[in-house]
Amino acid sequence: MNLALWIAAGLLAVVAVSGGISKTFVPREKLAVLRGGGWTADASAGFVRTLGVLELLAAVGLIVPAVLGIAPVLVAVTAVCWILLMVGAVITHGRRGEAAFVVLNLIYLAVAAFVAWGRFGPGAFTG
Repeated sequence: MNLALWIAAGLLAVVAVSGGISKTFVPREKLAVLRGGGWTADASAGFVRTLGVLELLAAVGLIVPAVLGIAPVLVAVTAVCWILLMVGAVITHGRRGEAAFVVLNLIYLAVAAFVAWGRFGPGAFTG
């Protein structure tokens, strides 16, 4: 169980880093022309950058607390926050009729739910 939770958290961290870097450092105008990035044309640059920073923080929160053994409950808390972020992504892509991205975000949501469930429950880090 522990290994599966580490793998799931690691995969989510990779997704968060890649999305976070692009939203934080790539201009909104460039993102808007990419597949799945059309929503950024309707959002402010600050909002897109904020989402990017949150994704980068999520990547840190999914891995670093457990690795350092400092407040490892933050892994589960971060997974719950990722679930909320993915709910917003599902709604956004759903409104735009982007079914493939809805499915992809639902998969990320399910993986985050697994991490949250596991780290709050049977796979919780204990002293």
